[in-house]
Amino acid sequence: MTYVAIIRTGSANLASVLAAFARAGVEARVTADPHEAEHADRVVLPGVGSFGAAMHALREGALVGPLRRRLEAGRPTLAICLGLQLLAESSEESPGVAGLGVLPAKITRFAGDLRVPQLGWNRVAAGDGCRMLADGCAYYANSYRLESEPAGWACATTDYGGCFVGAVERGRVLACQFHPELSGPWGQALIERWIAGDTHTATALHGSSRTTASGLTPRIIPCLDVRDGRIVKGVRFADLRDAGDPVERAALYEAQGADELVILDVSATPDGRRTAAHTVAKVRAVLSIPLTVGGGVRTTDDAARLLDAGADKVGVNTAAVRDPSLLTRLAERFGVQCTVLALDAARRQHAKGAEQSGGSGTERGCSASDSILVSSSVPSPSLRPSGCSWEVVVRSGSERTGIDAIDWAAEACRLGAGEILLTSFDRDGTHAGYDLDLLRSVGDAVTVPVIASGGASSASHLREALDAGADAVLAASIFHDGHTTVGDIKRELAGLGTPVRLSE
Repeated sequence: MTYVAIIRTGSANLASVLAAFARAGVEARVTADPHEAEHADRVVLPGVGSFGAAMHALREGALVGPLRRRLEAGRPTLAICLGLQLLAESSEESPGVAGLGVLPAKITRFAGDLRVPQLGWNRVAAGDGCRMLADGCAYYANSYRLESEPAGWACATTDYGGCFVGAVERGRVLACQFHPELSGPWGQALIERWIAGDTHTATALHGSSRTTASGLTPRIIPCLDVRDGRIVKGVRFADLRDAGDPVERAALYEAQGADELVILDVSATPDGRRTAAHTVAKVRAVLSIPLTVGGGVRTTDDAARLLDAGADKVGVNTAAVRDPSLLTRLAERFGVQCTVLALDAARRQHAKGAEQSGGSGTERGCSASDSILVSSSVPSPSLRPSGCSWEVVVRSGSERTGIDAIDWAAEACRLGAGEILLTSFDRDGTHAGYDLDLLRSVGDAVTVPVIASGGASSASHLREALDAGADAVLAASIFHDGHTTVGDIKRELAGLGTPVRLSE
């Protein structure tokens, strides 16, 4: 084998895929050449973003025919996430757009009361006939799925509000709805089996999981607040102190069992700088789990720079408050699963009766110019804790906006945010526990996953946040200061009856 050809679809984040092959000691090249797409020894079809945009890019690049011929001939091909969906005939995401048609099926959106997109680690069960796929726990980031097993393919399944196809294989063709490049040692082993052409029955299980009823486990996420290439930590975003090297910490936290990592450049916005992409690239080189990066993102090009460097998701705060349409542009270009609203909220007290007024945004403390943030889908103010609410703070907490945080969370999701990173400004760094009232209020207002942040000091605090509706919990100082480890926290949570992903 000379190299692996990775097809450029126009919307894919390629850095994580390239890093996985680098860890395997294999050269990988990004290409849009039709001849390579059909004839290269090994081809990867990755993808994030929308079905329609990706198929448009393939057609514009004259890649549809070569890829179809390659897949029909059974040449070694690995399709990842959206890549699997492109193999189908069509998708509900893009009506009227034809896929590659290799899988005789239609892609459909998750139904019911689920948080969508599905973001996190879920169980993969390999079915009869699977020779590359093995049972394990994999990272998913998808709003659409292949519901029924296609004839002629060996399948692995996953449960999220019902069983769906997690991956398919036939001969040397492997297509995964999950991200093997972000699924830790288990995913890396799968990639290496595909590279080697090892079609012996896969029995190695690199990781285990106690599953929820749906199969999706809550995520435990260490956060690295970075300034000038160093981790810092403070209280209420102030009095920052040095807390170590981000690359060393990233590798340590993954080894301890972290489900994901967040890097926030806490000085990027105040100083008018862009997040240092070279720090992201260094972290990605040692990381095989998902990475969210935020700080100083003002445009889609800023986000693209971070995704190219190694981020899997991009968080925006100040710029999105200034220009809410930024969320829509990010979602359209990179997909909702890549678009994270970093919402920093501070408590405020209202005049008596203001919470019960149910009036305009101005009556709830928003200025008239902020009325664009008020959505008709926001729950009645009566559902919120009586006598208090929260306003959005920006520029690393240095500026209060007067904007109702619950309204903004709901509107941001309507505009394209696929996840909410919710930080309590009042609790940040205090070790007093998460603001559970804030968490419940935002959780009631949105249909996307919510990450709780600000104030954790124990496994009990994390458990309280999960019980209050968080899909993931973020912590920083308890890990940075050596009070505990990610692994210890997970074992404590398991002892409290919380389902978690436990690495072996």
